[in-house]
Amino acid sequence: MDLAATLAAINNLSVEDRIQLVQAIWDGIEAERVAPELTESQRHEIERRCAELDARPEIGIPWEEVKARTQARLRQ
Repeated sequence: MDLAATLAAINNLSVEDRIQLVQAIWDGIEAERVAPELTESQRHEIERRCAELDARPEIGIPWEEVKARTQARLRQ
């Protein structure tokens, strides 16, 4: 495949067609996505955080609250 020729052809498409192409490419990548392997330290950190949340559930924040806070910040 000649990548330069492909990119040139893509650049000749309309903006709408390029957006559709990007969405199609992303959907293809998403369909093939495999979760990366965690390192040992990452796995231990997840286990530590889960244990802490199990021991002290009051420190957790419900997803709805996290989402609302984030959306409020984005509106500022």
